[in-house]
Amino acid sequence: MPEDSKKEKKKKMATAQKRMIQDKKKRMANRSFKSRVRRTIRFFETALSSGEKENVTHSLRTVYSLMDKGIKKGIYKKNKAARVKSHLTLKAAKHH
Repeated sequence: MPEDSKKEKKKKMATAQKRMIQDKKKRMANRSFKSRVRRTIRFFETALSSGEKENVTHSLRTVYSLMDKGIKKGIYKKNKAARVKSHLTLKAAKHH
């Protein structure tokens, strides 16, 4: 019997280690994704301040797309994405 418990303990450790590796990969992917969203938002704001209408609409569309993908992947909550999109749309409307 003690041998069985050792095997099970070892198996649980392996499962926990695998989970930690998976969590780390997911965390890095989520960080990268959020960074990409922030970069796009900054690009939108610089285009807005410089008055480049084409870049404003393109980057706004890109932010919308990324936020929707973030919701789908579970990175962002629905209200967070709606709030960000709403704020950026208001900024774009004020400057046009």
